[in-house]
This record gives sequence, C-alpha cells and structure tokens, in this order.
Amino acid sequence: MTTSYDVKFWDIRRNKSSKTASYEVRWKVGGREKSKTLRTKALAENFLSDLRQAARRGEAFDVERGLPESLVKAKTARTWLEFAQAYVLAKWPHSAAKSREGITDTMTGVTLALLRDRPGKPELRVLRSVLRGHVFLPDGRRGSLDPEHAVALRWLTSASLPMVELKEAKTVRAVLEALSVTLDGTRAADSTFRRKRAVFHHALEYAVELGDLSANPLDRVNWKPAKVSGEVDRRVVVNPAQARELLVAVTYIGRSRGAMLAGMFACMYFAGLRPAEAAGLREKDCHLPATGWGLLTLEETRPESGRRFSDSGSTHDVRGLKQRRRKAIRDVPIPPELVRILREHVELHGTAADGRLFRTATGGVFSTTAYAKVWKEARTYALIPDQVASPLAGRPYDLRHAAVSLWLNAGVPAPDVAERAGHSVDVLLRVYAKCVDGQREIANQRIAEALSA
Repeated sequence: MTTSYDVKFWDIRRNKSSKTASYEVRWKVGGREKSKTLRTKALAENFLSDLRQAARRGEAFDVERGLPESLVKAKTARTWLEFAQAYVLAKWPHSAAKSREGITDTMTGVTLALLRDRPGKPELRVLRSVLRGHVFLPDGRRGSLDPEHAVALRWLTSASLPMVELKEAKTVRAVLEALSVTLDGTRAADSTFRRKRAVFHHALEYAVELGDLSANPLDRVNWKPAKVSGEVDRRVVVNPAQARELLVAVTYIGRSRGAMLAGMFACMYFAGLRPAEAAGLREKDCHLPATGWGLLTLEETRPESGRRFSDSGSTHDVRGLKQRRRKAIRDVPIPPELVRILREHVELHGTAADGRLFRTATGGVFSTTAYAKVWKEARTYALIPDQVASPLAGRPYDLRHAAVSLWLNAGVPAPDVAERAGHSVDVLLRVYAKCVDGQREIANQRIAEALSA
C-alpha cells in the first residue's frame, strides 16, 4: 500500500448533475484527486470530518483508495459474523458435543446483538435458525438452505458489524444485555449468563490472539456477573425412606419403561452417579457378588446433545468421565441393596447389544425427556401433594444430591466422598455446604457456651 501525508481538502459541493439531492466530498492525496458522493449534507460533513481528523492525527493516507489508514483497516476488517464462524469451527474438533452446542448457542445470541439496523430484516426465528443450522456448523453438517433462509443469510452477511465496532464499550454492553435475557425476554439464570459471558470472553481473547482486536474490550466494561454459589438447595434432598418409595413408584409407570428405569435411578441414589454415567453403565463395569458390597468401575458416559453437534450423529455420544483424562476410571463401591437391584435388573431385562444395562425397547439410550417424564409421574405416586408441589426430588439428578448428602452426613471423610462422586474436595464442600446436618446446632452450642463463660 502506497501512502502519502500530502493531503488537501475542498469544501463540500452540491451535486447538480443528479435529479435527487446529493453532496460531493472532494480531496487530494499525493496529488491525486478523490471524491465521494453522499445522499445528505450531514453525511458528507461527517465523512469530511473523519478525513480531516485523521490528517490532524498525522495518519498516512492510502494513495490508491484516498483513505487514512484507520478507515482502510475498518473497510478491510472482517465482520463479527466472519470471525464468529471461524471461532466456532476452530473450537469444534476439540470440544464435546454438549460444549459445541453451548458455544453455538452463545455465539448465535452474540451475533444477533451485533447487527446493523438494515431494511428487509428477516424474522428472528429465521435468523436464529440460519446461524444454528448453517453458519455455525462445519461444511459436512450443514443442510441445504431454502429460499427464505438463503435470503436471511445474505442479510446477516451485510448487516453484521465489523470487528472494530467491538472497541466501543456500548457495543460490548449491548451484547451483555442480550445474553442476560432469555428468548421470551425474561431474565436468564445467573449461571446461564455467566456461562455465556465466559464463552464470549474466550472468543474475544481469540480475536486478540488473531490480531482482530488489540485488547479484550470486555475487560473495560464495568459489568460484573452475579456470583453463583452452586450450592445444592437442601430442600431437594430426599431421605432414604422417601428415595425407596420413589424407586418403587417408578416401577409402576408404563408397561416396561418404569421397570427398566428403576435400576438407573437406583444407581443415581445408591451410587451417586450422574445421569450420563448411569446411562453408560455396562454389565462388565459391575462387580455384583451374591453377598456383601459390590463395585462399579465407571469408564464411559452417554451425555445427551443435538445430533448435529455429536461426532457419531447420535444424540448420545460415547464419552469418558466428566472432567477426567481420557480412559480414566472411577471406582464406586455400592451397598448390597443396589447389588441386589442390579442383579435382578440384568436377570429380568438383560442388556443392550453393547452391554449397557439401561436401554429403550429398541436398544437405545433413554432421552432426558423420557426419563424425566417417568420421574415426574412417579413423584405424584410416592409423595404427598405438598411434597409434589415442593422442590423435593424435583429432578432425577436430585437423587445424586441426596446420595452425596447422605454420605457426608454419615461421617464419610470428604476426600472419600469426593472420589466416589467424581468431584474435587473443594467443589464437593462448596456445593454441598448447606446439606450437611448438625453444623448449626454445634455452632449454636459453642456460642452459648462462650456467652455463659
């Protein structure tokens, strides 16, 4: 690019050769005359002002384009849409299906917040569909675009803001505002906002790494997400009697679905398994002696995600243990009661072709929707109306919370509980801080003794 500091400007003049009013900005760079016609005098004055200010700052002008270096960079810089697509595709090979889905969802929301107000804007649902189902997917996973979606993609391409706009705090703040609400306009959960903000922050760090931005603009915006404790609400925790009643109630749901799922729910309560861990449990992972305690050796999980995000094209990819290195295992001792339940389950229902204990009628993995529906109905059988209306065991995952809470309250050392549950000790104690009984009474007694001394 040939540049020059020899720049001269002329006054704006009205373009008389056109039937409609327009105004011409004229200037000279390195002896070469340049001009640009704009529809209104205000636009022309703003453009000329930008040129003059660049000259005062001592910027070199591109002789060919006639523009200062700052405007040349702005015109040639890629848009947020182009960058966001590159970011998602760069993250794709190294992310699990659920993470891909989360990144895509966040980048869709961010992209919709970084659009110019241009005429012909398609409906929001169409724009969202194009981004999630086409733009933010690798080539081999994209479906063909119908005419409506093709028009929407062209509009998105033309309306997406350039990356340089993200240097403005107000632009970044607009994105945070968009991420803080749900699709229906209600406030998003604090944990959801924090997760999406983290993805946005990482994307901006990647932009800095690539040179699209000089610094992460999110660091300059005074918007601190609410702190999320992550603590389990002790109201969701069932006692052993309630847990057993729920497990029995599950067996009455449907012709065979409830009976098949009872063992899976039992693993969540008696072994503290996550749903994805229970879904991936195979017969070879189970040591089930005729008497005494057994052992589960966990190695595979079956987390659920959209088909378009998984490597296998299935809704349940085969994955390793959560936040563990590949091929890592976790041993979980199980009480005789669960040993008996699993032995009976295998005897009555057999296993899937790949050895999984819990399967649908066709041998597949139960969807979250399917087992949540069974659980919801079982609660109405096992709990009294006031309990049904309460948070008590509101989700199958709450069985895991009940298990870990039981172990801690039984006096099992925290490191042992953490190992069984697949947590770090610090996370364990933070998450289950409110589920450990007796601490308040002990504290009250100590305070009373101090006051009476």
